[in-house]
Amino acid sequence: MIFNQLKRLGASCDWSRERFTMDEGLSKAVLEVFVSLYKDGLIYKDKRLVNWDPKLLTTISDMEVEQVEVKGNLWHLRYPLEDGVTYQHPIAFNEDGKATEWETRDYLVVATTRPETMLGDTGVAVHPDDERYKAIVGKHVVLPLVGRLIPIVADEYPDPTAGTGAVKMTPAHDFNDFEVGKRRHLRQVNILTIEGHLTLAGNEDFLEGLPATGELEALVSALDGVERFAARKAIVTMLEERGLLDKVEPHQHTVPHGDRGGVPIEPRLTEQWWVDNKTLAKPAIASVRQGRTQFVPKAGKRPTSSGWKTSSHGAFPANFGGDTRFQPGMVLMVRFSWRRARKKRCMRLFSIISPTKAR
Repeated sequence: MIFNQLKRLGASCDWSRERFTMDEGLSKAVLEVFVSLYKDGLIYKDKRLVNWDPKLLTTISDMEVEQVEVKGNLWHLRYPLEDGVTYQHPIAFNEDGKATEWETRDYLVVATTRPETMLGDTGVAVHPDDERYKAIVGKHVVLPLVGRLIPIVADEYPDPTAGTGAVKMTPAHDFNDFEVGKRRHLRQVNILTIEGHLTLAGNEDFLEGLPATGELEALVSALDGVERFAARKAIVTMLEERGLLDKVEPHQHTVPHGDRGGVPIEPRLTEQWWVDNKTLAKPAIASVRQGRTQFVPKAGKRPTSSGWKTSSHGAFPANFGGDTRFQPGMVLMVRFSWRRARKKRCMRLFSIISPTKAR
């Protein structure tokens, strides 16, 4: 329990006034704050990715994720270009690294460590300054096995010197892809269950826009409900049989694991309420900088806005009264100040954050 951790740390709180969020009276207060913040534009609903543990079936904080070094593979996959589209791809270079020979290609090669997620791809990203692909930005590739046309977009995220420079985009299953997808307006297609199995049959997002064909029916029949790592092997085999597996390279890389479940976590798309913590934190940060808030005992220099990090999105999920953690591993600690206004008691949220790891 967080309270027990605070007590062991010696926090000088008045524990006789301890309250639970759902206690009568306090739950009404929380509701009033929630509504007030919503009206002020400080709480909003949005879909974001969370760290999901498919073994424990729960979201976990960034603090509960361990980066584990693994010996895996880098699969290079061929994504066919839409009908009639080709480009000149360099195949030989001089000592200065400049291309000297080209070949005409009607496909793009993308490299991935997670081929099982390709069923949820909704785009391919290339760097806007990458000369190899400038001519085909705005065109489409045909998503292998699925048959969906997905766009080729230009974005600063891909590294032209890494892999092939062309990156498959799976916004519903990768944190970086999610951000690119928001910038480039790519669809979010979830293809995994909470247990980490493929979900294709009856998946409206996956099936949207796809004609009912024998190939699609066979794909769904073969892969629906298959566990993610078994699906990886099956998909690689399918791609190889169709001549769409360009090559496979041994690749040592880090894979995020849950520190309790011990299995690779999955980024999972969830719809939650979020608090605009960046805005709410400003008064507290100003108070610390101006010396109005004192830390006892003093340890190092005062925190700054860069030291008081919120989340990568500048916001916290606000599951008031729920049983889920506040991302990313930080507990929203609020202090209420009561004031009279229009003959009503109003609650004003002062702040702010305690980087206390839950449980």
